[in-house]
Amino acid sequence: MRICVIGTGYVGLVTGTVFADLGNNVFCVDVDAAKVAQLSKGIMPIYEPGLEEIVKRNLTEGRIVFSTEVGECVRKSEIIFICVGTPSKNEGETDLSQVESAAKVIGQNINEYKVVVNKSTVPVGTGNLVRRIITENEKTKVEFDVVSNPEFLREGSAISDALNPDRIVIGAPSKNVAMKLIELYATLGAPMYITDVVSAELIKYASNSFLATKISFINAIADICELAGANITDVARGLGADKRIGRDFLNAGLGYGGSCFPKDISSLEHTARKLGYDFGLLRSVMYINDARAHRLVAKIESHFKNLDGLCFAVLGLSFKANTDDLRDAKSLEILEMLTGKGANVRAYDPVTMEKAKVLFPDVIYADNPYEAAEDADAIILVTEWREFLSLDMERLKKVMKSPVIYDGRNIFDMEKLKGLGFEYHGMGRY
Repeated sequence: MRICVIGTGYVGLVTGTVFADLGNNVFCVDVDAAKVAQLSKGIMPIYEPGLEEIVKRNLTEGRIVFSTEVGECVRKSEIIFICVGTPSKNEGETDLSQVESAAKVIGQNINEYKVVVNKSTVPVGTGNLVRRIITENEKTKVEFDVVSNPEFLREGSAISDALNPDRIVIGAPSKNVAMKLIELYATLGAPMYITDVVSAELIKYASNSFLATKISFINAIADICELAGANITDVARGLGADKRIGRDFLNAGLGYGGSCFPKDISSLEHTARKLGYDFGLLRSVMYINDARAHRLVAKIESHFKNLDGLCFAVLGLSFKANTDDLRDAKSLEILEMLTGKGANVRAYDPVTMEKAKVLFPDVIYADNPYEAAEDADAIILVTEWREFLSLDMERLKKVMKSPVIYDGRNIFDMEKLKGLGFEYHGMGRY
């Protein structure tokens, strides 16, 4: 099939690349000429395991083209995916300006029947908005359909998620329209759920909000564990053994971040308010999550009393492992609080330090975890990168001023560290 993907951000780039790898001819278009030029050379704007290799392969084989000529690529394609950014505005409202711009360009260039697919995460009713904008801007009146096909990609495993999805949700005005996407996705062999457009739009928000609720719930239980003297690791294991609940997303720590959960939960709460429903549960989920970094720094302050002039090693900066994404990363809050209290910070992250330098130029960025920990009063583990699990703890202890660890993700073996002489502080663990 001939596919146009509008937007080469995280979702658009992964989506377009995977469709090309499945044998389709894909045009990935963006208004950012510099980004398009880099992508055309196989240079990635984001870090995502496996992405660069697949892009380069499909560039070589001619199945993917990066372009700034949006109108031309719209005219050449059968299916058009809108994969632009949908950031948050005030009070959680979703900014749909990029979606509106994409719909306008589609309307101005539509020349024959097309299926227009909202892949971006958009609020309920956006399908009708896109249809209206296209209709208002059509130069030639032709038939088209608007479909909702939400993405469920996780940063750090997006290629695998795209090629091995749990499910594919297609919100279409009729089964005949849905068949076009069913045909496109057929080779993946994944379960497909065909719904109306509005239901598909809501599925993505409901999914992310439910997962965020599990995260905030287990973090609240972790706080209770600290007050009661219980161990959250044991509690989560017993809780997750219930088949009705499941073990996933019950890892207590610093909470969620990134580009999806914070804005999606805020957007759903805003949509609920517009519809007249008071979604107090989601406000509590956000409140608990917003407090996580502050709670960790409060622990550190309680131990050291005065942070002015102390040195802290921060391990991990990205909001999660296997990505360079700093959006809503807990590290940013922690760095701001520590430096604001006069502490000196040395940080290490495998892939995202260059981005962090722009935001925190006064922080010292180390070449490895041991350099970061040199003469440190404490280590603060923020991101659960796999390489941190294999650290030489005895070597780490030797270079530190005092062997204190704050494990913001509960990844370390608490008893082993205590046996080595570390003072260990986890999230809900003793």
